[in-house]
Amino acid sequence: MLDEFKEFIARGNVMDLAVGVIIGGAFGLIVSSLTDDIIMPIVGAIFGGFDFSNYFIPLSSDITANTLEAAREQGAVLAYGNFITVVINFLILAWIIFLMVKGVNKLRREEAAAPAEPEAPPQDIQLLAEIRDLLASRS
Repeated sequence: MLDEFKEFIARGNVMDLAVGVIIGGAFGLIVSSLTDDIIMPIVGAIFGGFDFSNYFIPLSSDITANTLEAAREQGAVLAYGNFITVVINFLILAWIIFLMVKGVNKLRREEAAAPAEPEAPPQDIQLLAEIRDLLASRS
């Protein structure tokens, strides 16, 4: 069973998947930073300077805080502003992946559309073709 597990792990597909998951996680952090640090402040400035991250609905009357972080310390809150940010993160990530897949598909179509160069016939076939051409030119 251990040998079978080693064989499974050593397959290229498993290693490719592991690399993809790691790179995907790092890419997700980049998109989160892009959204949180660049896009959301611009959106907030356009719509009057508000910050989505502090939009919440208190689920208890004991919550009196004005910021999400302080409100979470006081009790349960429905942080819909954070949800909006996560949805925007997802849409950006989905758009980027769509563009990447579209680019790869375009390259594959171009590769498939380009006619492959015919392979040179074997040496004996070339000799027979030359003999045929010589005989045809004599008649």
